[in-house]
Amino acid sequence: MEAQTERLPLSGIRVLDIGTLIGGPFGASLLAEFGAEVIKVEQPGVGDPMRTLGGVYQGVGLYWLEFARNKKSITLNLREKEGQELLKRLVKVSDVLIENFRPGTLERWNLGYEELHALNPRLILARVSGFGQTGPYRDRYAFDRIATAFGGLTYVTGFPETPPVRPGFNVADYMAGIFNALAVMMALYHRDARQTGEGQVIDLALYEPIFRISALVQAYDKLGRVRERTGNVNPHIAPAETFQTRDGQWIVLIAGTDNIWRRLARAMGREELADDPRYATMTKRVEHMEELHRLIGEWVQTYNAEEVSQILEAAGVPATRMYSIADIFADPHYQARENLVEVETPQLGKIKMSGVIPKFSRTPGRIRWAGPDLGAHNEEIYQGLLGLSAETLAEYKSRGII
Repeated sequence: MEAQTERLPLSGIRVLDIGTLIGGPFGASLLAEFGAEVIKVEQPGVGDPMRTLGGVYQGVGLYWLEFARNKKSITLNLREKEGQELLKRLVKVSDVLIENFRPGTLERWNLGYEELHALNPRLILARVSGFGQTGPYRDRYAFDRIATAFGGLTYVTGFPETPPVRPGFNVADYMAGIFNALAVMMALYHRDARQTGEGQVIDLALYEPIFRISALVQAYDKLGRVRERTGNVNPHIAPAETFQTRDGQWIVLIAGTDNIWRRLARAMGREELADDPRYATMTKRVEHMEELHRLIGEWVQTYNAEEVSQILEAAGVPATRMYSIADIFADPHYQARENLVEVETPQLGKIKMSGVIPKFSRTPGRIRWAGPDLGAHNEEIYQGLLGLSAETLAEYKSRGII
């Protein structure tokens, strides 16, 4: 299988993924899609909790098949000294180690950066934790929901009259994975392309990517402005709202420029609105947002979702129906873009997954295999890579080391 990675951007890079759930491992998943050899290290007999999240079918965790695709699974008890020694042997022949334990955990296992750096000065240690490796909150526990709240996202999500609402996806977890993958690639570039040969530590807190994209800092710093919940509207752009159609579906549209607003007014058969002093500029439209959205909502409700979507598309107004996963499966654009692909798995046969993104013209990423069974690659890694005998491997397994 590895021969298929020869032309991929990260071919020849070996990554040890010893994290759990999403924040650390998702970054490793992205690296694997573009050629990195990712060795997923899991607790013997237990495995990563991600194996059972997202629904189970015929005893197989459905989301695991996508989340851990292209990874090799080995089992290893890092709480035991012999397990720690085996990981150190893997570190010697690896480029990257990704973890997302609480700060100090690796150090308690005698696997801190000083020990690992001594074994392999080229190693990049990517550390994702709830609040980072430093600071007064470093020892606090955190999951995605904590990070979105602490990072400021939850506070501004929802409607003014309701409590803050959790985002519909694990935004903090997945964004941490994306930032982590980016950081690893930059560290590899520093080490290899610049020929420094130097490894380093990457320290990323789970809440930090959320805060990084919040766009709230300057308005509070200079204006004392605290952004509150505004529901589906954008406090800086109008019209931008969700509207219900005659057949009970929902569409979202946005007129982000004056020209688009004029096109929308024409599509509504209300060209006079474009020159109305209340709506002529973005500033004025924001001031009169409520009445403007009421007018648009009344117009939208005279059409079915498909009808109004066609009108808006023809007019050049950005709009779409609200898509459920069922809508996504039926949409031809998703098929044309290979956003949905069918993958053969040894566990369940063919199963649909989201496709690899972004698309490269010369070195596109690939799905080489689905998320593996627990310990599926023990023999390949321990015997093939580290040179353990079958007898030693069997002994370690009987003692719960592997």
